[in-house]
Amino acid sequence: MLSYIIRRLGWGILVLFGVSVVTFVVAFAVPGDPARLIAGPHASRLVLANIRHAYGMDQPLPVQYLTYMNHLFHGNLGYAYSVSNPVLPTIAGRLPATALLALCGILFELGIGLPVGVMAAVWPQGIPDRLGILFSLFGFSIPPFILGNLLLTAFAFHWTVFPLGGESGPSSIVLPALTLGLGGAAWYSRLLRATMIDVLGTEYVRTARAKGLSSRRVVLRHALRNAAGPLVTQFGLDLAFFLSGVVVVETVFAWPGVGFLAYTAITHDDINLVMGTVLFAAVFVVLVNILVDLAQAWLDPRIRLDSFEGAG
Repeated sequence: MLSYIIRRLGWGILVLFGVSVVTFVVAFAVPGDPARLIAGPHASRLVLANIRHAYGMDQPLPVQYLTYMNHLFHGNLGYAYSVSNPVLPTIAGRLPATALLALCGILFELGIGLPVGVMAAVWPQGIPDRLGILFSLFGFSIPPFILGNLLLTAFAFHWTVFPLGGESGPSSIVLPALTLGLGGAAWYSRLLRATMIDVLGTEYVRTARAKGLSSRRVVLRHALRNAAGPLVTQFGLDLAFFLSGVVVVETVFAWPGVGFLAYTAITHDDINLVMGTVLFAAVFVVLVNILVDLAQAWLDPRIRLDSFEGAG
């Protein structure tokens, strides 16, 4: 197992290197002038030239990248001009808000998606299954930014049940978390339905029923656990996606997390902050993928990490 983890970490470092190169090139290819952001809209050409020279912006792109990577290896992600603060403390300060939103979004995903999927699998072609299909179609088809605005219009503007945005109290997390969780709940319900129908048709489930076990015990203890493998993979991807900052949802609700910080960086041409938020997201994706493989091997003893290693 240790050799597998070391191997995956090595590939993860290569992935992060590729992400850093692509992000750096794209950030500089986008029209914009970071020096103008620092100096202000009315700065003279001489002031702009001095700022570019002071921050190395007048150097060739490969030189700037090597300088950035040298600072990165020393734990320095640069200075975020758009928020007047170093990048690393800025991201760390926004992480708790994103973690809270991710946790609540996952609770909505699991709390809605798993019961809908189980009922659809237990009563296929029945009313629960058909209602589950309608719910899935709704969750798949409506984009998060539209769903978020609809929820804001209904429950924050017309009926002032929740705040219009921001982090102003416990109730302010409900609408963004619900927006985040409904789409995922649709995926979980369909995925769980498909896997559980296969599991419920296996020999050991029929044997458990023949021994007189209750349907509830057969479904929850035997079928659900053995159908959980694909759910763990999806859960890991969702966790990495949420914790890295959900840009659309956080922007719609002005939620002060890493995603809204990334939106601020992009709109202000803040290259250091763009690089920092993208690398932050990439690190989470790499680490969570490793943890998902380990969890899969723990849940299903038939899965050997050596097979993953050979396939990689």
